[in-house]
Amino acid sequence: MFNKILIANRGEIACRVAATAKRLNVGSVAVYSDADAKSKHVDVCDEAVHVGGSAASESYLRIERIVEAAKKTGAQAVHPGYGFLSENEAFANACEEAGIVFIGPPVEAIRAMGSKAAAKALMQSASVPLVPGYHGDDQSPDLLQREADAIGYPVLLKASAGGGGKGMRVVEKSEDFAQALASCKREAASSFGNDRVLIEKYLLRPRHVEVQVFADKHGNAVYLFDRDCSVQRRHQKVLEEAPAPGLSDETRRAMGEAAVAAARAVDYVGAGTVEFIMTQDGQFYFMEMNTRLQVEHPVTEMVTGLDLVEWQLRVAAGEPLPLQQHELRVDGHAIEARVYAENPSRGFLPSTGTLKHLALPHAVEFTIEGDVRIDSGVREGDAITPFYDPMIAKLIVHGRDRRDALARMARALAQCEIVGLHTNVEFLQRIVKSEPFSQADLDTGLIERHHDALFAPSSVSRERALALACAALLTREGGEAHGRSPWDALSHWRMSGGYSQDLHWRALDADKPLKAVFSKNGEKRLQLDGQSARFDWSHRGETAFSVQLDDALVKGHVFTDGDVFHVFLEGAAFAFEWQNLMAHAGDAEHEGRLTAPMPGKVIAVLVQPGASVEKGAPLIVMEAMKMEHTIVAPATGRIGEILFDVGDQVTDGSQLLVLETEGS
Repeated sequence: MFNKILIANRGEIACRVAATAKRLNVGSVAVYSDADAKSKHVDVCDEAVHVGGSAASESYLRIERIVEAAKKTGAQAVHPGYGFLSENEAFANACEEAGIVFIGPPVEAIRAMGSKAAAKALMQSASVPLVPGYHGDDQSPDLLQREADAIGYPVLLKASAGGGGKGMRVVEKSEDFAQALASCKREAASSFGNDRVLIEKYLLRPRHVEVQVFADKHGNAVYLFDRDCSVQRRHQKVLEEAPAPGLSDETRRAMGEAAVAAARAVDYVGAGTVEFIMTQDGQFYFMEMNTRLQVEHPVTEMVTGLDLVEWQLRVAAGEPLPLQQHELRVDGHAIEARVYAENPSRGFLPSTGTLKHLALPHAVEFTIEGDVRIDSGVREGDAITPFYDPMIAKLIVHGRDRRDALARMARALAQCEIVGLHTNVEFLQRIVKSEPFSQADLDTGLIERHHDALFAPSSVSRERALALACAALLTREGGEAHGRSPWDALSHWRMSGGYSQDLHWRALDADKPLKAVFSKNGEKRLQLDGQSARFDWSHRGETAFSVQLDDALVKGHVFTDGDVFHVFLEGAAFAFEWQNLMAHAGDAEHEGRLTAPMPGKVIAVLVQPGASVEKGAPLIVMEAMKMEHTIVAPATGRIGEILFDVGDQVTDGSQLLVLETEGS
């Protein structure tokens, strides 16, 4: 076994690898960029080396700096994690030339599987089932058109060197092929520096099922069963589970043996994932092989009870596989949800900012034991930046069967509380509770097919959530003299007699005004949306509140950020801003300001000072995480000062311009 390894990655995967290294008494070295100087993965490793600027191209993708860091610290091996340089043959080769063990497959295996077209040709010779298609070298448009016509529509165009959903087009009919091909080639050339494409028959309602394989340097190879990764948005996985539901023993064995055959065809060593596309009737076809550990590997660990990173280290150190195929077993069912900083209701737009409040289910991180596991590379107070993938955590649950795992996942997601940016937590809950997912009616178009149900307005009562916010506000402001001076009381404390207090709020998710009236005249009452109810409350700690509304008991958590009250109730999240009229008296100028919703770069200014604009008119375009976001006018008015130019970097909440509206 190695004495010290360098982890050439960041975030949760770097923390994950470091956890196993620590358990095995192997020293760990982190690398970090400017943006990650105070990150969690730097803290959990034994040593850390700075490798460059915040952008990945200036740090985590700099092969020479990573290799130099390994040499400088005396690391005997490099673990690439996933993403970044994990499937880069030049990096694997540079490690080999420097005398450093690359914890991954041989360079030749990475090269063989790096081209989708070449990999499919290799799999065909190894008798691994392939989707009908064309993977040839002749890339002339006329020949590609003829091949597509012969396969039969719909067909799928895919960049040969692609990944991450880029360079993919579904073509429904022959007359659309030429335009789709040109678009696909442009995107492939831009994203991968290679415009080669392959064509496959587009399968209707396909499932995405993958098999975890492992091989050692002694000729042994096994499959550690399968995972279903069908729930995707924009070709990116959202939920994964193991084992894949609904597979017969015969199909599961045939798929596993095909995956092992694929690994043997390239003399594979280490952990790999063979991805298959499967029809609803159980036919499966090779899609590609990822020559690394996958993001979703924890579900395999949870059902097999095996630490796959430990297996990686042992195999890379020259040891044989710890177990043979007949010794491997599946116990129960596991599901993984990827908790992202993104806004599902706005096309999954990435969200950046500081994690002001982060409360996740009680669990031990990076463990294969227990029923709930958290893999996370961030902590409360850390920032999600525009430079990297906006993952907050992976939430993994294990149950005795799929039904049990679904229930555990629903409970675990309901316990997630995150403040500071948008997240997909509520969206994940809807998928987990949806009929198609709960019934294992899976395919890669599940989200699109059930869009209306998954994106419907929340059914959780906004009024009950607002009642919790009122309770938190009254507690904070001393409304019932909770240890506070009566002279500080929001409720206008009187020596005798009753009183009432108007509480003005703004719902941030809908930007709408709300009003609650708290009164006390013998009994306490709260009037919401025209309905009055007996009202009382209690709290435990700083965030747990219980509210009594007539005979209804409402329990939730409230996190306060200034005058914004974040309420977590029945798995839903609400944000209400208290309109402190006394504090803002005479302060009208804030209404004309427009601010950046995230850190990013200004890429277009669409108006000039003095211009008149209508409500909804586009004003400024920002770019963050390779996605564009347009700032529009919230009201009709006249453009005042513009505070940033094209190319300027702005921080979250920065005022971009002034919009002069009537009365401002």
